[in-house]
Amino acid sequence: MSEVPADVKAAARRAKSLPDDVLLEECELDVFVASGPGGQHRNKTESGVRLVHKPTGVTVTATERRSQHENRSHALARLRERLEKLAFVPKVRRPTRKTRGSQERRLMAKKQASQVKKLRRDKDW
Repeated sequence: MSEVPADVKAAARRAKSLPDDVLLEECELDVFVASGPGGQHRNKTESGVRLVHKPTGVTVTATERRSQHENRSHALARLRERLEKLAFVPKVRRPTRKTRGSQERRLMAKKQASQVKKLRRDKDW
């Protein structure tokens, strides 16, 4: 997986917190004729929506509804999901050690279990 540039991650973090209308202003909105089931209404109207977020270059489309307005809201939701994934910064993992007390408790439990098994083995039936 290729590394995302830091400026793109910063733009995604900033954009995901914007209100819908401001986020739409940052996007290039493209409407087109969507194919698929839906009959004459879907085949003759430009109900498909493509959003291109200019600062990050993220592109999403929505064509599953017959209404352009519904597709726009679905595309905006998808854009927010993609921006969330793009802006994610994993936490730095630091190596840890077991405490002395937890190590001792573990060893005591193992000794007790072995004693129980030894007593079971040594019984004369």
